[in-house]
Amino acid sequence: MDTTTRIAVVGAGLGGLACARGLQLHGRSVTVFEREPSRHARSQGGTLDLHADTGQAALRAAGLFDRFHALARPEGQEQRTLDPVTTELLRHDQPAETDDYAPEIDRGQLRDMFLDSLAEGTVHWGHTVTGVEALGDGTAGLLFADGTTQDFDLVVGADGAWSRIRPAVSAATPAYTGNTLVETYLDDVDTRHPALARLVGNGTMVASSGGQALIAQRNSGGHVRVYADLAVPVDWHVTAGLDLGDAEAVRAYLLRVFDGWHDDLLGLLRESEGGFANRPLHVLPVGHTWAHVPGITLLGDAAHLMPPVGVGANLAMLDGTALADAIATHTDLDDAVRAYESVMIPRSAAAAQAAAELMEVLGEDAPVDVDAIRRQLNDRILNAR
Repeated sequence: MDTTTRIAVVGAGLGGLACARGLQLHGRSVTVFEREPSRHARSQGGTLDLHADTGQAALRAAGLFDRFHALARPEGQEQRTLDPVTTELLRHDQPAETDDYAPEIDRGQLRDMFLDSLAEGTVHWGHTVTGVEALGDGTAGLLFADGTTQDFDLVVGADGAWSRIRPAVSAATPAYTGNTLVETYLDDVDTRHPALARLVGNGTMVASSGGQALIAQRNSGGHVRVYADLAVPVDWHVTAGLDLGDAEAVRAYLLRVFDGWHDDLLGLLRESEGGFANRPLHVLPVGHTWAHVPGITLLGDAAHLMPPVGVGANLAMLDGTALADAIATHTDLDDAVRAYESVMIPRSAAAAQAAAELMEVLGEDAPVDVDAIRRQLNDRILNAR
């Protein structure tokens, strides 16, 4: 394949950047278009557990595993399940010293690793893509918000849940799951909130009852992300008459929702330093697929949006490096994309089904062996055909 093949990746998330990194390792040219104005335009979210057979495999393929290993937190695999009323420890899973099956890393650190690995100028910041058009000759025209267009031999939609590229290959749209995460955070928790630090532990703490939950996850540097998991309509805040920008009003609402829970757990909400971000959970249909369209393909959440159970980022990076490898090892670009889709689509279907089943298990309030479930889930993904 000609190394001057014009390839565009839309979206500078983990999957898109993994694809760009893989292509550059193979000597291919690639341009990444990202609507955010800069890499520091917003916080990149919380912590991710990277699985040995998927996310870590992608990092090895991208030549970034050693950098990841230096930043990863194996102790973050700790899982604490608490009784919401008494804070009794119902289940406590601690990783062995040598367990590095799914260590944690901050999403921002991981994204920076990819960005720092790319050739200067690869990412075109502040470029909002509004759509793509298959041109009929195997190429595609990328449409931008400023009215300009650019033609490429391949456009890769790595632009997440509300992808502007997906409609060119599929009519599927994300559906609301019935649950929303309301996110906040605490900083310097070990010094400023030692009792809450002990409650959370080194990894993830969960307390749940009646379809609602409080979840806390330790990030690096004493930072803890807190999530109130609510079974509510998507417009719950409108019905409640809440201004989501009014942190104290949202805090008071959540404290009422979790009234009767142990005061230490409520401290995660009461003592949080940040505002509250509303994150309704959406998914694409399990088994989402599409008829191949020359010149256009998808990866990550644009292709297989799933519940947040530790699968999405791992698969997105695996998608990205797999697509790059297929392009590097096929003489024909369209054959490469077909080969990639023939593996990615059934793999993501298996992952989506497993993720949906896991969400049902997690919604039952009973403590579960997260590590065992994680390994079973990855076996199903890797064995999908």
